[in-house]
Amino acid sequence: MEYTHKPVLRDECIEALAVRPDGVYVDGTLGRAGHSREIAKRLTTGRLICVDRDQAAIKAAQERLAPWRDRVRLVHSNFSELGSVLAEEAGADGMLFDLGVSSPQLDDPARGFSYMHDAPLDMRMDQSAPLTAREVVNAWSFEELRRILYEFGEERYAPAIARAIVKRREARPIETTLELVEVIKSAMPPAALREKQHPAKRSFQAVRIAVNGELDALPPMLRAAADKLLPGGRLAVITFHSLEDRIVKRTLRELAQGCTCPTGFPVCVCGKKPVVRLGKPITPSAAEIAENPRARSARLRTAEKLDPFDI
Repeated sequence: MEYTHKPVLRDECIEALAVRPDGVYVDGTLGRAGHSREIAKRLTTGRLICVDRDQAAIKAAQERLAPWRDRVRLVHSNFSELGSVLAEEAGADGMLFDLGVSSPQLDDPARGFSYMHDAPLDMRMDQSAPLTAREVVNAWSFEELRRILYEFGEERYAPAIARAIVKRREARPIETTLELVEVIKSAMPPAALREKQHPAKRSFQAVRIAVNGELDALPPMLRAAADKLLPGGRLAVITFHSLEDRIVKRTLRELAQGCTCPTGFPVCVCGKKPVVRLGKPITPSAAEIAENPRARSARLRTAEKLDPFDI
């Protein structure tokens, strides 16, 4: 069957990366390989390094990227280990990161990411990782649960939901996704249950982020990416919620900032120079959102590596 998946902001990403036929590129979040296919088909003597922490994504990509196998290297790793993955590379001409949970993970009920289907509490992007959602929900303290629900899920009912989880697990462990949904709903007022957004959405996001350590990995990954980009190289990062977008925005701004000396200093003594030049944020078109509602919250942030000798 012909593979027809269209990745979020596909054309915008390819344009931002300015793919050269002889360039070296990195897709740090392989997923369904939609972006990788678009990069690979534009290469001749160039190379593409595809990274994903999900072994299932690596396995599926072997078939999806088969026509370009001579120019593609698949790596089972976390983008937080980008420095190690690229240790033997002189540099890269472009890097792409499509953050958050991938569509195959959401669409497979057995992975435990969805609040719409019953499955064991898992939520691991890397199935070999030791920490699962079941452990977070059943073993973490009230304070830890309240904190992640509030900080990672921006859930205004975080204290009540954390208390409900602790009370329920005292009777018996919470084993499945729909059991967790019912506990979450039991802690929320009727008005919140009538809102358009599913009542468990924010809590599931919080637990997933905690299980996979998604936010902590972003700043070091972005700094490592900027470090390995060649002068003129492009960085493209797609975010899907405000938490990760704020971190990406802040880190890229830090990389784009030059001298930090107080304004009264006659000359710069800090020696800090900007590493990248930022592009304007890009959001999906109305047509793309109509075709793929999951793209609605996506935002593409881009940067270009500066040549230190030109600064």
